[in-house]
Amino acid sequence: MKNHIELLQIHLYFHDYKFALLCFVTAFAATLVAIPPIIGLIRKYGLYDMPNARKVHSNPVPTMGGVAIVGGMMLALLLWFPFSNEAGQISFFFSIAILFGLGIMDDLKDLSAKYKFIVQVALAILIALSGIRVQTFDGLFGIYELPLASQYTFTILAIVGITNAFNLVDGIDGLAGGLGFMSLVTVGMFLIISGDINTALIAFALAGGLLAFLYFNFNPARIFMGDTGSLVLGFVVAVLCIRLMQVNVSNTAPVLQNAPVFVLGIVLIPVFDTLRVFAIRIWKGKSPFEADRTHIHHLLTNAGFSHVFAVRAICFVHAIILVEVRLLRGMRQEFILLFLALFMILVCNVFKRSNVLLTRWTRWGQKTFTQGNQ
Repeated sequence: MKNHIELLQIHLYFHDYKFALLCFVTAFAATLVAIPPIIGLIRKYGLYDMPNARKVHSNPVPTMGGVAIVGGMMLALLLWFPFSNEAGQISFFFSIAILFGLGIMDDLKDLSAKYKFIVQVALAILIALSGIRVQTFDGLFGIYELPLASQYTFTILAIVGITNAFNLVDGIDGLAGGLGFMSLVTVGMFLIISGDINTALIAFALAGGLLAFLYFNFNPARIFMGDTGSLVLGFVVAVLCIRLMQVNVSNTAPVLQNAPVFVLGIVLIPVFDTLRVFAIRIWKGKSPFEADRTHIHHLLTNAGFSHVFAVRAICFVHAIILVEVRLLRGMRQEFILLFLALFMILVCNVFKRSNVLLTRWTRWGQKTFTQGNQ
């Protein structure tokens, strides 16, 4: 009996996913059970995310949902993950523990961005020292193996950048969780296809926790993940993407012919949005870290669209990107990179003008209807 399916010319063998599914289901169930009592405790002690001028919610909402997400992930990994004393594993889980504590402190006391940045850089260095590094560009811009100094530089930039990008995109109900869930399932699948089934368990465990959290986080949200969740989410996605690049290049028959741009596609929306917002703020003479309402989700909510529509629209764009970077794998990586950049510029412009476009579309429809009845 056939024990695999083919999706986008990818053979998915079911038996390879046994422990991944166990991790996913365990984390999902644990997080689903844990969130209601956590909401109760947060309400009891008044640990709310308070509304202000730059936030889109108008009422206090319980935060620190990341406690349940990370707790569900770790319970699943304790049951199904083959722990060892490898330097990479020790560094990774130590970093998760530090970020988890940092996120809790930030949700409770609102730590300074400088302090969080220093901790993130230190953890990124630790990960690079453990051997998880961006070692090659795989031919992108004609660059293959990187010098050791460049490996550390790009690894630190990638981990810190992606971690903060997911933290910044966590602006409306369900967005960071939705993008993170799609990215983790994608990177987990390709880690399994590339033969690194153990690392893939981390992706599926966190994805399971996120899916359960989204049940409580979709608009109107009953709880936010807070920095406790978003920092860990961004960090895990970043490290797993780097690991995917390493595993891919070490295979005799690489699964990904365009690994660097494929990995970029997995994190494109939060990374592009962060770079775009920082560039706009600097262009206007402001600090790139000054809070405002110019993120990609604000482009839709400022135009009058609901949180639900904004999340669906952005996640739909994310799905298109994930499919396209796979389907375009035969093209030169530079052309794929250009396509992704132009596509995101187009998407942001459409979102920004969505209110005008919707008004014109409505008027055109009304005019056509009127003429048809004359």
